[in-house]
Amino acid sequence: MKNKISTLSKIIIALDVENKQEALSLISQLKEAETFKIGLKLFIAEGPSLVQTVRRLGKNVFLDLKLHDIPNTVAEAVRMAAKCEVSLLTLHASGGLEMMRWAVKAAKEESLKGQRPKLLAVTVLTSLSDEDLKKIGMETSTQSQVLRLAHLAKEAGLDGVVCSPQEIGLIRQEIGSNFLIVTPGIRPSWAASHDQKRIMTPSLALKEGADYLVIGRPIIKASLPRQAFLKICQELNSPVNSTYGKNST
Repeated sequence: MKNKISTLSKIIIALDVENKQEALSLISQLKEAETFKIGLKLFIAEGPSLVQTVRRLGKNVFLDLKLHDIPNTVAEAVRMAAKCEVSLLTLHASGGLEMMRWAVKAAKEESLKGQRPKLLAVTVLTSLSDEDLKKIGMETSTQSQVLRLAHLAKEAGLDGVVCSPQEIGLIRQEIGSNFLIVTPGIRPSWAASHDQKRIMTPSLALKEGADYLVIGRPIIKASLPRQAFLKICQELNSPVNSTYGKNST
C-alpha cells in the first residue's frame, strides 16, 4: 500500500483549462491527486487567488510560469510565489547563472518566513526538436543543450530541472540522484501525442528516474477524468516494455 501511495504522489495534474470553475471541478473529481500544476494561461486568467484556493483545499501547487527576466525581477517573483505557498516553481535556465542564483537567494530568504518553493529550471521545451533548435541559432542537439542547462542549474543551487523523458537517464548519470527531475511529455500508451515531440509512457519515465510526472490532456480532456487518472495509476503499477515516443525527434 505504501508503494502505491508513493507512486501516486509522483503524478502532477496539469490544470490546462480556461478558468477557476473548470479547475476546481477537476480537483473535486481527482480527489486522490496531491499536486496540481497551474500554468501561464490559467494564472493570467485567475491570478494568485486561485493558487490560494487550491492550497486551502489541501493540495500542492506546481506554479509553472517559466520565469525569465533580469535577476532582480525574477527574484521578486520568487518571493511572491513563496508567499502563496507554492510547492514547485519554474524558471528558464537560459536566463543565466546570475538570474538563477538570485532566485535561489530569494527562495532561501523567504523560507525563514514560511514554506520555500522548490525551484526547477526549464531546460528545453518538450515541443522542440533538434531541427527547431537549429532554426533559433542553437547548433547543438536537444540532449546536449538540456545537459548543459541542467549543469548550470545545479551550479546555481536550484532543486532540479524540467526536461523531456528522453533526457532523464542522461541527467541522472551526469548529475546524480540528489536532483529533482520533473517530466512533462508523458503520454500513456493509449493517448495521442498532440504537440509534444519528445515523449514517453508514465511507467517507463519513472523507471528512467523521473521524480514527478506532469500529465494533462490524457486526464483532463477525458470524458471521465477520474477513470483516466486511475487507468494511468494502474499502468504505473504494471510492467511496460513499450518505448512509445522514444526517438521521435
